[in-house]
Amino acid sequence: MQVYHLDLQELPLFREVSALEVDRFIMATGATIKRVSKGERILGAYEENGNIGVMVEGEAQVLAEDRFGNESVSHNLERGAMLGSTSAIMPQIPYDMSIEALTDVLVLWIPYKALLTAGPKLGRTHGLVMKNLLEAFCRKNVLMMQKIKILSQKTLRERLILYLIYKEQRQGRKKVHVPGRVQLAKELECNRSALTREISAMYNEGVLYVGEDWMELDADKVAEMG
Repeated sequence: MQVYHLDLQELPLFREVSALEVDRFIMATGATIKRVSKGERILGAYEENGNIGVMVEGEAQVLAEDRFGNESVSHNLERGAMLGSTSAIMPQIPYDMSIEALTDVLVLWIPYKALLTAGPKLGRTHGLVMKNLLEAFCRKNVLMMQKIKILSQKTLRERLILYLIYKEQRQGRKKVHVPGRVQLAKELECNRSALTREISAMYNEGVLYVGEDWMELDADKVAEMG
């Protein structure tokens, strides 16, 4: 697939790397871009994988699988997010996470072993990519900690408020994009009907503004609640 029109240099992994350097990186590592249709698995639990993936377009969700085969939503992935890193870097450890496409997606797959050995060919570019890769791992840890904090809240309202505050921080705006109610209920690990009632109550109280695919907290009303 041709990649010149995808603005890969704008991805966090390629921060401070020019478009020409990105092209050289792809050639040196043998990286490829693949399309996955909505509803399909990008990566399955326990699947053998030797690549580090980067979301180029679309949205996906990470599903955690327990020992009985039951799945729960861990977190969502958007453009620039990393995936497959754990199974590629540490194949000896069983990885019980699946990744499912919520929309049609494009994923850049970078062979991990080729990434390690591409330094002499890429010079400065390799150092920048490795730095950005480490930063991405740190962001992933932050997301997991935020997930734990959200689910530890005592009430559904507190969960939703903290969820939206974190969304504000990541998206850099007050009016944040949110998934549909079914998906949102999965992320907050609550009943969909209960979530719908809570959203309606918060809207009627002026705490929350709601659109088809967005929500916005009233900061003053939230502060009064604290």
